[in-house]
Amino acid sequence: MRHGLRRAAARWVLGVAVATATMAPARPVGAQQQPPAGDRLRTQREELDRIKAERADLERRMRELKSSVHDLSEERSNIERQRDATARVVRSLDNQLASLGEEERETTTRLVVAQDEVVVKKAILQHRLREIYKRGPLYSVEALLSAHSFGSLVARYKYLHVIAMRDRALAARVVKLGDQIALQREALVRLRRHVEASLQDKAAEEARLAGLEKQRSRSLVQVQARQQATEDRLKQIARDEARITATLASLEADRKRAEARPGAKAPVASTLRTADLGRLDWPVDGTIIYRFGKAVNPNNTTIRWNGVGIAAAAGTPVKAVSNGVVALVSESFGTYGPTVFIQHGGGDYSVYASLSRINVTKGETIAKGQVVGTVGKTDPDLDSHLHFEIRPNGRAVDPLEWLRNKR
Repeated sequence: MRHGLRRAAARWVLGVAVATATMAPARPVGAQQQPPAGDRLRTQREELDRIKAERADLERRMRELKSSVHDLSEERSNIERQRDATARVVRSLDNQLASLGEEERETTTRLVVAQDEVVVKKAILQHRLREIYKRGPLYSVEALLSAHSFGSLVARYKYLHVIAMRDRALAARVVKLGDQIALQREALVRLRRHVEASLQDKAAEEARLAGLEKQRSRSLVQVQARQQATEDRLKQIARDEARITATLASLEADRKRAEARPGAKAPVASTLRTADLGRLDWPVDGTIIYRFGKAVNPNNTTIRWNGVGIAAAAGTPVKAVSNGVVALVSESFGTYGPTVFIQHGGGDYSVYASLSRINVTKGETIAKGQVVGTVGKTDPDLDSHLHFEIRPNGRAVDPLEWLRNKR
């Protein structure tokens, strides 16, 4: 029996050593400490939320732009920024998917290690149970009673107590590993759901990015077309300005020829006197939308106005600023639309353009304050207004120098 006890003790010692060595998985020596994949994933989700909030603000601004008058370049800039934000969302989702994949691999590795460990622990338990079953329920008592001395009895009791504690720890470890495996399987299910949701989110973002690319292309075409139309319009305005100057030169030449004929009446003095500077009544009440001289547009194009634009509601009466004779009436003077030229004598003229209706005829003598027509809207890029010029000796000057200051 003593030899049997020694062999059994040796087997128990071996079982205890194996159990102790396999209670916890070994950590790689010299492994670098990396931030947990879960922390990286949390950071990436926060970044993704921030980018989406930025894009939502851009989309709100775009809705405001679409509901108001705006420059196409501002809309195009907004689309560019939305596209950039969406591209960053896609990149963030790629990083998130990479982190999810890494976390899934780590969880899978932990699951495999736990499954391998539980197999070893269960094998050890099965071996111990077989040994206990073979020896019977009184085997521990026999081992104690076969002691030769009291000291040997205490030593054997302690040894059996350690064996029992190891068996209990082994059983508890098996239960804990079972719970751990269940949790890791649940974690894998959640991770795979997150991966699927992220893939769907990425597909939607890529579709959004493709839509923004198309929108950007359309916007670029619109901006180019708008720029070309603006350039064409400015060229036409410049031609019409030159046409007004040429028309006034022709009228002045006709006047001088008429005055030079034998028996012609004496030249009529101008009703526009130097004393009228800063005192003439406005042809229509309103605000100035463009001024005399060179102006730079928002798209960096330039234009020179030979008069001023006075904004007023369509249909507002337009009045002559001084006495004179209607020298020319044109129902369509290029970009200026219906236009009236009034000769004030002495080579001085005033011009009233962008009218909706003309109330006078060529050759008609009119008095200061008489209605010559009504305000219209002939320029698609400008609100209804009167284009007004004063031409002493046919030369364009700033009309505001002649009109009285508004209080």
